[in-house]
Amino acid sequence: MKIGIIGSGVVGQVLAKAFKNEGHDVTLGTRDTAKEELVKFNNENAAIGIGTFEETATFGELLVLATGGSVTENAIQLAGLNNFNNKVVIDATNPIAKEPPVNGVLKFYTDYNSSLMEKIQQLIPQAKLVKAFNSVGNGVMYKPQFKDGTPTMFICGNDDGAKKTVTDILTSFGWETEDMGKAEAARAIEPLCILWCIDGFTKNNWYHAFKLLKA
Repeated sequence: MKIGIIGSGVVGQVLAKAFKNEGHDVTLGTRDTAKEELVKFNNENAAIGIGTFEETATFGELLVLATGGSVTENAIQLAGLNNFNNKVVIDATNPIAKEPPVNGVLKFYTDYNSSLMEKIQQLIPQAKLVKAFNSVGNGVMYKPQFKDGTPTMFICGNDDGAKKTVTDILTSFGWETEDMGKAEAARAIEPLCILWCIDGFTKNNWYHAFKLLKA
């Protein structure tokens, strides 16, 4: 597939390389194509295209939102709302507030009865949004290796076909997938980021993931 990644930070770069490694055509979208770190990335990964948000959203058959939560809606506007119509869109964002963590606990700017994913779905209602990749760090997003087995990625979204597409991607990336239902489930999935980060902030352990065990 043609994959367009909206957001050129570390998460976007990691996912761009992962998709490319799986044989997809990839463009990494950014606000500023001349940024020094992007020029370096492009020199080291010449097969991955670099473009503006709008160019990237136009290019991609499947899109990934890999921006900071607070700037995601603006990035979507810059990319062009219509460029998301009828496309599978992986939402890897989290509504992290600007305030620093307290005893390792991040703050969100959403409450427990809402989610950033639902706000995004309202902004691009014809997009087939699927929440994924938000509950782990970039170091374990692709081909994670744990002695206790394959980790679980929790997803949700309103389109079953889109979730099947994302499940296939997650399988190729080395994950098992647990479908938690419709977009409202993002209210539970997004806070997994808070839980995941506590170990990192308090113990400097950033290589871990969740595993769902069933009877």
